[in-house]
Amino acid sequence: MAGGRFYFVADLHLGADSDPGGVREKAFVDYLHALPADAEALFLLGDIFDFWLDYRHVVPRGGVRTLAALADVAQRMDVWFFRGNHDWWVTDYFEKELGVHIVREPFRIMDLGGRKVCMGHGDTLGCRDAKSKLIYHVFRNRACIAFLRALPPRWVFRFAHAWSSSSRRRHPEPTPFAGKEAGLYQFVNEYGRGRDIDLYIFGHWHAPARLPVETGGELIILGAWSGPADTFVL
Repeated sequence: MAGGRFYFVADLHLGADSDPGGVREKAFVDYLHALPADAEALFLLGDIFDFWLDYRHVVPRGGVRTLAALADVAQRMDVWFFRGNHDWWVTDYFEKELGVHIVREPFRIMDLGGRKVCMGHGDTLGCRDAKSKLIYHVFRNRACIAFLRALPPRWVFRFAHAWSSSSRRRHPEPTPFAGKEAGLYQFVNEYGRGRDIDLYIFGHWHAPARLPVETGGELIILGAWSGPADTFVL
């Protein structure tokens, strides 16, 4: 990809109880409609929704304005959706109905404007927490996903949002990125050996950070999106 500008956002958590009046969603919809003509691609680096699960015949309630806006943007530029730990269960609805590209691997490397960029949500890369690993394994298991889809959607979403709310109450402030001590930094530092990657861009931590990588390039952690100022533009 070359010739235009590239926009990166992460961690809106649309539908969360932290945005009861939908103020953040309205701001995001306005932002999508206002993306300039020189925009070549929009990268959504995970946890755009506080929870999402694709169903065969049901579209979850909420977020309809965002979905419509994304469908509109996808007609003007490439939109890439990287699944986060809250919306990992996006499958093919966004592709078939909205025209949005879904990235299913933990990260992807693209050539953007002459720079080699490695990007993703970042939750599993270098993860050393045994509890988190177990949760990822259980809730991403095919049998578990099939079980969830067999339940009434209102039960599943009520459970998921209650889980998220409980987590936010326990951790009301984002944890600052741990720099070179962070598992993600150590992962990209090792992965980048001999690969000449210019930028690593990830979300998940909600607290923005930017630091050089010893083996080359720069690591950028996006903050939780609450307005256009939280966008990274390349």
